Amino acid sequence: MHKPELLIPAGSLEVLKTAVLFGADAVYIGGEAFGLRAKAKNFSKEEMREGIGFAHEHGVRVHVTANILAHNDDLEGAEAYFHELKELKPDALIIADPGMFILARRICPEIDLHISTQANNTNYRTFQFWHDLGAKRVVCARELSLKEIKEIRSKIPQDMEIECFIHGSMCISYSGRCLLSSYLAGRDANQGACTHPCRWKYAVMEESRPGEYFPVCENERGTYIFNSKDLCMIEYIPELLNAGIDSFKIEGRMKTALYVAAVARTYRKAIDDYLESEDKYRSHMEWYRQEIAKSVHRQFTTGFYFGKPDERMQIYDSSTYVNEYVYLGSVEEVSAEGAIRIEQKNKFSVGDRIEIMKPDGQNLEAQVLSLRTQEGEEVKSAPHPKQILWVDLSAEAGKYDLLRTKKKA
Repeated sequence: MHKPELLIPAGSLEVLKTAVLFGADAVYIGGEAFGLRAKAKNFSKEEMREGIGFAHEHGVRVHVTANILAHNDDLEGAEAYFHELKELKPDALIIADPGMFILARRICPEIDLHISTQANNTNYRTFQFWHDLGAKRVVCARELSLKEIKEIRSKIPQDMEIECFIHGSMCISYSGRCLLSSYLAGRDANQGACTHPCRWKYAVMEESRPGEYFPVCENERGTYIFNSKDLCMIEYIPELLNAGIDSFKIEGRMKTALYVAAVARTYRKAIDDYLESEDKYRSHMEWYRQEIAKSVHRQFTTGFYFGKPDERMQIYDSSTYVNEYVYLGSVEEVSAEGAIRIEQKNKFSVGDRIEIMKPDGQNLEAQVLSLRTQEGEEVKSAPHPKQILWVDLSAEAGKYDLLRTKKKA
């Protein structure tokens, strides 16, 4: 059985390094323009250079998004951007727009071209079309079932790769082609500026009764009628492989390093366990579920993979996430005495019990023994975000390990 690629999102250099070390075979990132996550931190040219170098040193590929649906005014800038990417040498470009594809194909013929899910790829003829134009891979529309994907696999050339989202937020619109944000907030989702109005609360107003709002269903708090559950396929690795999927893609270029570490590490272990033995995979299922649940998420669904979803795919009473763990920081340096240096992400104090997340799957319980500022001053707690701290713990932490703590009840 073929080994699938585990493709992890990264919205910053810190998150890219976390993804690489916590199990990614490949990461996908965006530059400062032409990607569909304009609100992510994204990568400057120099950060992209450093990130690609770091990934390649660890045998990990880098895919760069350029998947906006371009307008005339975008094309001149896109041409210059592709010349920059040619110099930086990522492993693939993710593109949705045929005009952008033609530009990239002409300027960067040595870089693999992948067709974004944004291009509405729902049938084997479409895959064949892109293959004939020189694309290496097509990302399936999220509206496809495993049965449909398996049929596509059987009817396209063997060297055409199939990539599918297997975990993360689901868009309520057809392949992400949504006008809600553009209409309600003046920010175009197809240009990377989505404000996610599908997560907002909605009610009905009758034309002759302005100002009188009626809940869409019988709930005094209103209803979140467009709010989809999150996709999670951790329990269905065999089915994904059986469908012939080459790349397992995680959604989340807006997510933190903690989220990326938890999800990458869990899917890495699940894939490797299954390829070693199905019994081993089944025996570790409870661990996978527990670890996935420790990352920020909504309720979970299998999306369209086993048929068209029904009303159970939506969350009607809330737009909130399940968030039981707090991210404290990533270990940037370890002193000769074993103290660790971090940039603090959330407040914690001397005496707190925390957890050290290691890339190999270990979670070590530890107590915070002391905290010192960058200037050497001892403090009891660190109230300021992004403060540089030296931390002494009761257990050993290594460079790039992540620290988290369970929220207090």
